[in-house]
Amino acid sequence: MPMPTAAPEYDSDIEQITARGVSFSNEQLKEMLSGPVKDILLDTTGNKEIEELLAGLATTDFANAELQTILEEEQVFEDWLVGEAIAEAFTIHIGDCFYPWPTSRDLKNPNASPAGCDLTGFQSDDLDGEKSYRFSFGEVKTSYDKNCPPSVMTSLGKQLFNLRDDKAVKSGLVKYLTRHAMGKDWEDKFKLAVTRYLQSQGSDIAIYGLLVRDTKPEPADIKGKAKALSEKCPRTTSIALYAIYLPDNSIRKLPELFDKVVSNED
Repeated sequence: MPMPTAAPEYDSDIEQITARGVSFSNEQLKEMLSGPVKDILLDTTGNKEIEELLAGLATTDFANAELQTILEEEQVFEDWLVGEAIAEAFTIHIGDCFYPWPTSRDLKNPNASPAGCDLTGFQSDDLDGEKSYRFSFGEVKTSYDKNCPPSVMTSLGKQLFNLRDDKAVKSGLVKYLTRHAMGKDWEDKFKLAVTRYLQSQGSDIAIYGLLVRDTKPEPADIKGKAKALSEKCPRTTSIALYAIYLPDNSIRKLPELFDKVVSNED
């Protein structure tokens, strides 16, 4: 099931910064939870690879039963984690982005909180008339704070400035992808992105800041931060700041809604 198209709420673009508010209805929320968000949270692709690798090693009924225990390990999806998956699915849809290695795969405890950049991958675009790729880095904040802007915008802004300006932060993300790219079917995309990164001295990247809310759409949620990010922004750096508005008071209910969707499909 594809990602539903959000309804536009406002446009606060300034210079080269995209700053927009979009909203989803209750029905669209159910659609995304049962489709792209479920694939992200359950890491459908990664688990399929694990199953294919381990299946040939389980040669008895007891071994198969143990394998199923590994594959079906129960996870707890808190509201912020569902919100982050919604933001990722949205970014993939509107930005032609690709995030091949979820940080959750690096956790030894599947119910722990991952550290570091929320979205780390690539964006597809045209360069000199040919399809190319550059790095795409994104940060997500999910908030049911009723204030406008919500308090999380302070930390989100700091993270976005770091992605824009801090070479150490960006170098760490490039190294992170380097460790996972070797031998993968996306290695060529990685090499193209690295080439553009090096030639631009680290500025040819796409940055996304995503705020997930369940309140009335208000341009003031992101307008001030967009203006600040527009100042001294490198010419080849693309920054998009989106406020994603879910139905009123739905964020706290996201884990329950997701569980219902998955249970109904089983």
